[in-house]
Amino acid sequence: MKVRVLFFAVLAHEIGRGDVVLHLSDNATVEDALSALAHEYPPVARYQSRLATAVNLEYVGSDHLLCDNDELAVIPPVSGG
Repeated sequence: MKVRVLFFAVLAHEIGRGDVVLHLSDNATVEDALSALAHEYPPVARYQSRLATAVNLEYVGSDHLLCDNDELAVIPPVSGG
């Protein structure tokens, strides 16, 4: 299946782009997607334990099952005031 991944903030900056298309096997979860992304993009691995994720504009956990053509947002921790 194909999933569009959106990167935000420091991740987009460190990766050098705001989105990628990720090809995953059927029945893949958000955790599977994050593992694949961490392998391909080292900044994802660095923040992986602190990332928030959303699928199709709704926050989800790592066990959320992905579907073909989903949009996965990967959101790093943000600080500031």
